[in-house]
Amino acid sequence: MAREATALTTNDETSTIQTLPQEAAETPETEEFEPLAGRAPVRDDSPRFADLGVDEPIVRALADVGITRTFAIQEMTLPIALAGSDLIGQARTGTGKTLGFGVPLLQRIKPGATGTRPQALVVVPTRELCIQVTRDLQAAGARLGVRVTSIYGGRAYEPQVSALRRGVDVIVGTPGRLLDLLNQGHLVLETISVLVLDEADEMLDLGFLPDIERILARVPDRRQTMLFSATMPGPIVALARRFMRQPVHVRAEAHSESRIVPQTQQFVYRAHALDKAEMLARMLQARGRSLTMIFCRTKRTAQKVADDLVERGFAAAAVHGDLGQGAREQALRAFRSGKIDVLVATDVAARGLDVEGVTHVVNYQCPEDEKVYLHRIGRTGRAGASGVAVTFVDWDELPRWRMICDALSLPFHEPAETYSTSEHLYVDLDVPAGAGGTLPRAARVRAGLDAEEVEDLGETGGTRRGRGQRGSSSRSRSRGAAPETDAAAEADAGPAEAEGRPRRSRSRRRTRAGRPLHPTSAAGDDAAADIPAGTADAAGGDQPVTAAELAGAVATVEAGEAAQSRRRRRRGGGGRGRSASGPGAGEADGADGDRAVAETA
Repeated sequence: MAREATALTTNDETSTIQTLPQEAAETPETEEFEPLAGRAPVRDDSPRFADLGVDEPIVRALADVGITRTFAIQEMTLPIALAGSDLIGQARTGTGKTLGFGVPLLQRIKPGATGTRPQALVVVPTRELCIQVTRDLQAAGARLGVRVTSIYGGRAYEPQVSALRRGVDVIVGTPGRLLDLLNQGHLVLETISVLVLDEADEMLDLGFLPDIERILARVPDRRQTMLFSATMPGPIVALARRFMRQPVHVRAEAHSESRIVPQTQQFVYRAHALDKAEMLARMLQARGRSLTMIFCRTKRTAQKVADDLVERGFAAAAVHGDLGQGAREQALRAFRSGKIDVLVATDVAARGLDVEGVTHVVNYQCPEDEKVYLHRIGRTGRAGASGVAVTFVDWDELPRWRMICDALSLPFHEPAETYSTSEHLYVDLDVPAGAGGTLPRAARVRAGLDAEEVEDLGETGGTRRGRGQRGSSSRSRSRGAAPETDAAAEADAGPAEAEGRPRRSRSRRRTRAGRPLHPTSAAGDDAAADIPAGTADAAGGDQPVTAAELAGAVATVEAGEAAQSRRRRRRGGGGRGRSASGPGAGEADGADGDRAVAETA
């Protein structure tokens, strides 16, 4: 069967729907702390949600936020998903996949039908995407009374366990925390009828595929499964064949169409590692620049870049795995509200972040592959807006970058060698000629990260501390002027020492057989400790012991020990490593004993 706009091909395992190139359409996904709203331009001939069989309460809830017509991926997936078939949705990032599975999911469940147990499960790779999808579903199901709960790590267990006990209809969660609650018995998936895997390729990249398989093993076999991903690598296809029943594979663009949003303008520069900070500082002063996201490969680099930008006068913050969930959400709230305009993040934060007004994306370090590149630059050019993507490529990163260009058919195989003083950098990005390495004080109008409060999330894993605040709480209560080593010594001391009370002096009394000894000097302490009690009594009880008497007592003790050792050998105790029963053993022992007596005399 062939049509003018679409083509459907079917085989034994999967069916595939592919569309010809059409006008780009983006979805109005919600922000983490903003309500769902229709901000993207929509074609006038796009079908309405009501025309595709969506229930009236969902249609009215979407209309309340200004969403009435569907987008490309939604137009193709809704008829199939509403019929109950398994589905694989593939589209560029930022093109409306969330409502593509959210609307069918909400329509299939019946609030409260299974008591307190959930009816639908959505698995996502990151915490930020978990929060975003939860708010999308809450907005779309506002008139249904659906109970939607987010389950992800970094927060305390107790509120999430309490929500599960009160009862939920839809759970949106990350694999790690879902498995924790499953193993603890707080989460039961026996009543799940709809399962969604969002951003499946990212979960594969993050190593979550074994966790996903364990979760799928706990879900009933009779269910509807929907898998959404921007790319379809081999392991994801194998997962679909194993856990899905004749899924329909839907692509929102033709094979020949670029996977990069057309509204995104790309610039690639060959930059030296020591000059990247200067180039970045000048690029951030470009005319018309608004919110900017900078991506790094490592957590350490992300924090270093953010700290450097703050020192240069920019309102910047970092988001990476070494930060607690409260600090990460603080930075995201400040970025969305405009208190900061530069967010430095690792690739984990690239997935699912939908922030309105991001005009520039900077790849501070070359991406690992073409998939990472697509997801990074997909943070701009969303919802029909235009954007700028800038990539810095170091000399040792050229082979990797050329592979990315080959995979995406990009014409940037030989980036121009660029420095912070290069004229074409200023021309390409519309940077003022007088821009320098620091932001002028007159342009520092943002409130900054400190203007956003940190929410107490009851984070797990102990209290997060800043630099220089390692150690126990007793160390933090130590005197501010004391060095760290002194604080550590005070923490290791007893309670009395830690509170500053003076140590109580204690006199020590040397005794032998229960009787006290009174040495006359420090030099004779060790020898006096071995003086027999009778010798001390003979010296006059409490009278001082003379040096001659002390020497004689020592000789007596050594002679007694030698005699005792000789008797032990004669009983057969030849000592370690010697045989007492060998020929001449007794003679050797006797000779050793006589020699010891002679040396003592």
